[in-house]
Amino acid sequence: MNTNIIIPNKNQLELPDALETTIPHIEQLINLFNLPRNIVASNEEIFYAWRDLPREISRIPAELRDELIVKMCIASSVGLFDGAINYIWNATIITLKTRLKNFGLGVVAQILDKTITEDDLNELMDSQLLDICYKLELLSEEGYFFLNHCRDMRNNFSSAHATIGNLDDRELISFISRCCKYGLTPDYNLTGINISDFIVSVKSSKLNEEQIEEWCLRLKNTFPAQRQMLYPTLLGIYCDSAIGEGSRMNALKICMNSIDLIDDKIKSDLIDQHNKYFIKGQQEKISASRLFFQKLGLLGLLSSQEQHSIIKNACSDLLNVHLEFNNFYNEPPFAKRLLELSNSMKIPETVKYNYVLSIITAFVGNEYGVSNAALPYYQEMIENFSPKEIDILLDISQENTVVSSRISNYLRCKNRYIDALNIIDINSLSPKQNAKYISIKKKFGIK
Repeated sequence: MNTNIIIPNKNQLELPDALETTIPHIEQLINLFNLPRNIVASNEEIFYAWRDLPREISRIPAELRDELIVKMCIASSVGLFDGAINYIWNATIITLKTRLKNFGLGVVAQILDKTITEDDLNELMDSQLLDICYKLELLSEEGYFFLNHCRDMRNNFSSAHATIGNLDDRELISFISRCCKYGLTPDYNLTGINISDFIVSVKSSKLNEEQIEEWCLRLKNTFPAQRQMLYPTLLGIYCDSAIGEGSRMNALKICMNSIDLIDDKIKSDLIDQHNKYFIKGQQEKISASRLFFQKLGLLGLLSSQEQHSIIKNACSDLLNVHLEFNNFYNEPPFAKRLLELSNSMKIPETVKYNYVLSIITAFVGNEYGVSNAALPYYQEMIENFSPKEIDILLDISQENTVVSSRISNYLRCKNRYIDALNIIDINSLSPKQNAKYISIKKKFGIK
């Protein structure tokens, strides 16, 4: 048996043999208006396009072979290839919108962080529709690529717009083939994360460690565009005060346990979402978003103005609780938060003084002592002081502040200040700082 023989598909659609009558009529009509024959496709191009059409149309499920497909065939049979690609493209767009609607506009709205109705769906530009379908994995990566190419061709070579050239039969069939293969098909078989299930799971009761691990694994195995869509969705869930605490923690834990998957594109999208809250003045969401960034160690991504505000507020909170009654018991969580902030971002130059002042004031304590439970946090921050922060530490005893007054008036506080100086690695000091360091020790009678 000759294995090279090509066996046609027995179920292939058969088009009527109409060219023998249509082609002469085309030529007669063109001659009637004294126009050149090349305003439509040549006889040869029409012949080959008509010959190859059935194979491509047979890919389309019967329920999707509607009037637009018929019009595409008619346009092809008379050489109006620019009209044919417009009809098949419109059929593709309608199918994708139906696919998106069947997926669930409520889920899509949650992901896009805005309400979306059927009217909104109809207003979507073709490029936006392709992007959304790709991110929801209603289009494969390959399909997204080829349909975007078809979109460019349709915009430049179809009757929908002024054309920059004419298509031949090969280009027409290639265009139709891609629309049939990637667009005019039943719902694309999902291979990534089922987003509807994902959101329902995150919003359900508190997930256990195994469930968190499973979703992190699925995030790792899905394609990048879907991950880029899902992480901002998790931020949105975390920042929604109407959602239960268990669901919010589910969103946070998934992000924290998959932090290595958050690439630059995802970080950019997270910042964009945070900025939307900022622009809209949604203070509750802004606060929640800042905490989200802190927990992920991404505070450094925020603007310098926001970083300044975050550190300054944390310093003020620490100083306020330190100066209040029962400070020895109340300081530790505030000290811990400031340490966490300092580990997740570089302290802005504009707030370094506040940072050092709050730490040293609390570390030195008052005439009654210090908060022992908070000391490890203060010590770690002092160990990590930058050169500029060391400068502030060395100068602070000479200024008119609460801590300088304590250092001057209470031996306990003076000794605590000396302890703070001893935490600094003298090998890291510049010559100027070293001279100042020696001078301070001599002033306090320390060798």
